[in-house]
Amino acid sequence: MIQDTNDNASNDQQLNPATHPSNSLDWLSRLIAFDTVSRHSNLALIHDVRAYCEQLGLTVDLTFNEAKTKANLFVTVPAGENADQINNGLVLSGHTDVVPVDGQDWTSEPFIATIRGDKLYGRGACDMKGFIACALTILPQAVQLSNSGQLRRPLHLALSFDEEVGCLGAPLILADLKARGITPDYCIVGEPTNMAMVVAHKGIAVYRCRVHGKSAHSSLIGQGVNAISYASKLVGYVDTLAEELSARDDNDALFTVPYSTLSVGTIHGGTATNIVPNLCEFTFDYRNLPHMTQDDILAPIQAKVAELNAQMQARAPETGIELMQEESVPAMTDNNSAELQSLIAALTGDDERHKVAYATEGGQFTNAGIPTIICGPGSIEQAHKADEYVELIEIERCDGFLQKLLDSCTTK
Repeated sequence: MIQDTNDNASNDQQLNPATHPSNSLDWLSRLIAFDTVSRHSNLALIHDVRAYCEQLGLTVDLTFNEAKTKANLFVTVPAGENADQINNGLVLSGHTDVVPVDGQDWTSEPFIATIRGDKLYGRGACDMKGFIACALTILPQAVQLSNSGQLRRPLHLALSFDEEVGCLGAPLILADLKARGITPDYCIVGEPTNMAMVVAHKGIAVYRCRVHGKSAHSSLIGQGVNAISYASKLVGYVDTLAEELSARDDNDALFTVPYSTLSVGTIHGGTATNIVPNLCEFTFDYRNLPHMTQDDILAPIQAKVAELNAQMQARAPETGIELMQEESVPAMTDNNSAELQSLIAALTGDDERHKVAYATEGGQFTNAGIPTIICGPGSIEQAHKADEYVELIEIERCDGFLQKLLDSCTTK
């Protein structure tokens, strides 16, 4: 449902799978009404979109998580005179999950789309159901062009799960495409960029470090191994590495933060001031420039861990440090996307290229050999916040962009 507080009117549209919207704002309203917070299933939304696609005569492929509680959706509008070409073409990619609203002070219901002034509010409005809504709106026209033999390049739609918790769904889509022998030419990920072209982003790796010490009374400190003290040594080393990264001579000024970063995010340890702590845990993340790898920081950190382990175990053999990777999303590169960039620049009328620090599924597409850019409605500054919104003009601009994109895939 959309609530329009401009004139206090409301439209109690029910989620009837037999009657789907015909415009992007109504589609966005429908999508927001599905509570697809990452800890929940996204199947209701996926099945609704599947029904819509099947009503258009399209064949839908789903890939599921292990528990079968979540699914990705991939659908192709075929091209060619006989409407039978499904290889190559262009992918429009978006994630269906959203971040939680817990503890946030919302002015309106987060899962009811609400228009106030020139903005539409709701969880996922910009991140990133706005783009998905626009992509779904353009599908019927793409199908008509396909049926008439005028679509010269296949148009694919990829909807994934669990992007917000590590980009877990997209690799399953890519593995399925590889198994089916489908290699798209390009991909556009519709994350919010205010419809500007983002050509690269950093990768992210998250690590958990667990330091096992040995307890003792603090008056008998020599009998123990202080887990917090050794954790602090490693934290200090991570900070030193971070400073070294910022001073490298191969940094990239097109990024807001032009160097790879290391940052300690959480730390927990100890039970009482008079007890030598036997356990301390901390987490840190690494956000690497596209030309750098995890090994650039992992190898020296592992060497430091080995050094500290030797010191600890000389005092108590049962002590030591575990280093575990919890998340890994590759960087998106602009190495092979020059042709796609030129197309997007021509369609948007904006030749400027941007690079961003946040990670998306774009890196997984580029790792699979598919040139990718990011371009979508809304601002990343509104993502994940209370009263998340997308400006109405942004949806209009995205509609216009996708129309031009479809025209570029059409036989004149």
